[in-house]
Amino acid sequence: MTEVPGEALGVAELGAELGEKATLVQFSTAFCQPCRATRRTLAEVAAMVEGVGHVEIDAEERLDLVRALGIVRTPTVLVLDRDGRIVRRATGQPRKADVIAALGRAV
Repeated sequence: MTEVPGEALGVAELGAELGEKATLVQFSTAFCQPCRATRRTLAEVAAMVEGVGHVEIDAEERLDLVRALGIVRTPTVLVLDRDGRIVRRATGQPRKADVIAALGRAV
């Protein structure tokens, strides 16, 4: 996961509340096989780590946000801190250990 300067996202952009400590945001598409595995991984991590939320966004339905954030493939995962600032970003299917490590930067 790469570090990203602090652009902030909130309920208006995500369509969901931020996690108390951090939020995992996943951009997916309907026919993306790695997106399904990523959804499971992020949901497991969010369930394991108190105060962490998981939001999945359909990239095809939110082209405005995809373009604004420069999302070019799915899955793309953003790790947000409690204020909605992007602190990490990754494309492709992440490993659980990498997601947990990236959360360390956000909390």
